[in-house]
Amino acid sequence: MSRSPGVPTPDALEARIAELRAAVRRAMAAGDRTAARELRAELRHAEEAWDDAVLGTGADAAETAPRETAPRRSSGRSSGRPRGAATGKGERATGSSGGAAGSQGKVRAKGPAKRGTKGSAKSSAKGSGRGSRRGLLPVREQVHQALTLLGVPSAPKLVGSVYAAFFPGEIAAGRLTSLRRDEERSFRTAPYARPYYLCAALTADLLAPARGLLTVSTWPLERRIVGPLSPRTDFLTSAIRLAEHAGRGEPNPEAQRLLWRFASNIPGAVDGTVGTVDPAVLAEAARGELEVHREADRRRRESAAGRALDRLDDAERLFGSRLRALQDAPRRPAVNGETDR
Repeated sequence: MSRSPGVPTPDALEARIAELRAAVRRAMAAGDRTAARELRAELRHAEEAWDDAVLGTGADAAETAPRETAPRRSSGRSSGRPRGAATGKGERATGSSGGAAGSQGKVRAKGPAKRGTKGSAKSSAKGSGRGSRRGLLPVREQVHQALTLLGVPSAPKLVGSVYAAFFPGEIAAGRLTSLRRDEERSFRTAPYARPYYLCAALTADLLAPARGLLTVSTWPLERRIVGPLSPRTDFLTSAIRLAEHAGRGEPNPEAQRLLWRFASNIPGAVDGTVGTVDPAVLAEAARGELEVHREADRRRRESAAGRALDRLDDAERLFGSRLRALQDAPRRPAVNGETDR
C-alpha cells in the first residue's frame, strides 16, 4: 500500500515516541511539570498517529447485525368448551367448593411471599448502606488525600482513621496491604508516569524502607526520612494539622474521637470533659512540645537526606535501598594468647 508523502512511517513514529517518553521522565525528574504536561500531550498525539499508521481506520467497520427472535407460539389448543366450565349441578357444586379452597390457598400463599419480599428489601438496603461507605475514589486517591492532610509519614491504620473522620466513605483495610508494592512496581516499570506515588518512609541510618509508614513522592526528601525523634515530632505535627482542619468547622463525632486520641497523649491538650477536645487547645499544646524536638529532628533528617541524594538512585530515594549481606572477612589465626573463634 502506497503511503502519502509527508506522512511519517511507523518506525519514525516509534522513535519519536521513545524520545518523548524519555523527555517526560527528564522533565518530571527536574520538577518542571509544565513542560512534562506539554510533552505528554505531544506523546499522545504521536501514539494516535502510530495507531492510524499501523492499524488503519477501517478495523472497526464490521458490525454484527442483531438477531431477531421469533415470537412464541401458543402450545395449547382451544376447545369448544372452556376447561373450567361445569356440565351439571354436581360439577357446579364441586367447582364452587374447589374454587373456594383454591382462593383460600392463594390467600395463605401470599403471606410468606410478602415476608420474603420485605426481608429481601431490608437486606438490599443494608447492602447498599455498606457499599455507600466505600466512597467513589480509588484506594490510592483516598490514601493520598489522608496523607496530604496529615503531612507526615503515617501508618495505614491512622490513614484509614483520618479518612473516615474527615472524608466521605472509608478505606478498605485489605487494599492497603499490597499498595506500596504495587506503587514500586509501577514506578520501576514506567518511572514518573504518574503525578505522584505512594512510597515508603526511609530510615535515617540505613536509608532502608521504614516498616509500616506511607509517604507521598512529591514531599521533600527530608520529610520522608524518619530518625530517632521523628515518631514524636510527626505525631505532634499531625495533631496540629488535624486540629487546625477540624477547627474550621464543627467536627463530627468520629473526628472528635480521633482528636481525643491525640489529645490524651499530649500534656496540656485536655482541659474539659473526657472525650471532648477543643481543637485550638490541642494545637497550642502540640506546638509547645514540638518546639522542644523540632530542631534536633530537622538536623538529623537533613543529614540523612544529603546522604540519600549522593548514594541512591531515583527508585531507591522513593522506596528505600535494599539491605545487602556483607561477605565474611577471612579469619586470621589467633596470636599472643588470643582465642581462635
